Amino acid sequence: MITALRGMKDLLPPTSILYEKVIKTCTKIAAKYGYESIHTPHLEATSLFRRSVGESSDIVGKEMYQFEDKGGNDVCLRPEGTAGVVRAFIEAKLDRAGGVHRWCYAGSMFRYERPQKGRLREFHQFGVECFGEGSVYEDANIITMAYEILKSLEIKTTLKLNSLGTASDMAEYKKRLISFLDANDAHICEDCKRRKQTNPIRVLDCKNESCQIIYANAPLITDSLGDEARTDFALLQDILRQNGVEYELDARLVRGLDYYCKTAFEFVSDEIGAQSAVTGGGRYDRLVEYLGGRASYGVGFAMGIERLMAIMALKQETSTMPNGVYVGSLDDEFIPLAFSLANRLRKSVKAVSCYEPRKLAKHLQAANNGGFKYALIIGEDEARSEQAWVKNLINGDERRIKFDTLVQEFCDE
Repeated sequence: MITALRGMKDLLPPTSILYEKVIKTCTKIAAKYGYESIHTPHLEATSLFRRSVGESSDIVGKEMYQFEDKGGNDVCLRPEGTAGVVRAFIEAKLDRAGGVHRWCYAGSMFRYERPQKGRLREFHQFGVECFGEGSVYEDANIITMAYEILKSLEIKTTLKLNSLGTASDMAEYKKRLISFLDANDAHICEDCKRRKQTNPIRVLDCKNESCQIIYANAPLITDSLGDEARTDFALLQDILRQNGVEYELDARLVRGLDYYCKTAFEFVSDEIGAQSAVTGGGRYDRLVEYLGGRASYGVGFAMGIERLMAIMALKQETSTMPNGVYVGSLDDEFIPLAFSLANRLRKSVKAVSCYEPRKLAKHLQAANNGGFKYALIIGEDEARSEQAWVKNLINGDERRIKFDTLVQEFCDE
């Protein structure tokens, strides 16, 4: 038997229904904020991610689904969404056109890491990216959007907020951090010693418990903020407070690459065990230029769909609630009529027609097994009176409905 590749997972009902609910909610709310859909290829040049994610990152060093294609090109399946969207923005010459561009995307991402609970080689994200808008109000805009999405999905989270400062602020902070690391060099792990040389900010994400004890006393980026970053950060907090978005300041929330600046945020949840981020984002004003485009403001976020679904699956049964109408006939001669009525019903509700005659009990059993809310049955009496016999399979109510009012009767289902 041929099975799915290791780390790849099929999405079958009801999980697929839950997935579609998440994506529909995300895109609908994003559209209200002025974000339009963009679709980029799953396969990109490996160099795109080496530049954007960073050579020193675990994603590039260990986790990319990378290979050489038949043309000898070094390619990989996208490990995240932002880089491809930025590439598309530059390739379309929108970096030179000016204006503000707001896009959202959803789809599969890939990382070649060891599959384990909560981590697959193919996973899904929803994300938004805004180019050309430098105002901190846009930072607040996308944070509010993420807040609304999570609230609509009934996922309880805590918003963690920080500022990474300007480029000069970050340069000053790195000097202070490296001095601290040098003083503790004998006590940090080998990975952190390597990161100290290539990208010192990344040491703060080390999973080594002994390192984390040391980093509890590390300097904070907030102590290196200049006037510009402090002013923007204070305004961002004011906007969020005025619009009912609660947050916690987290001075240890950082991003490890030079093009990130100012706002950094995460929505974290503890509803599926240890606290983990379900959404992360921030400002990356130098990424477009870093990937070869003309300097342009950038800000965005990404959501992990699997984590959202795992939380929703624990407390929601809506995806498996009976819905729709099963349409069946008692005799061969009424199958065309049943088929026609099912087509009519689809104007307002899900409807599936049975293509063979069955006894009433068999039809009702099939409707129950199929997860339908209603069974609509046609026999000789129903055909003559032009009234369908309908049973609510949840509460057992039975009634007759005229054929010409079927759509109206089910329009609110």
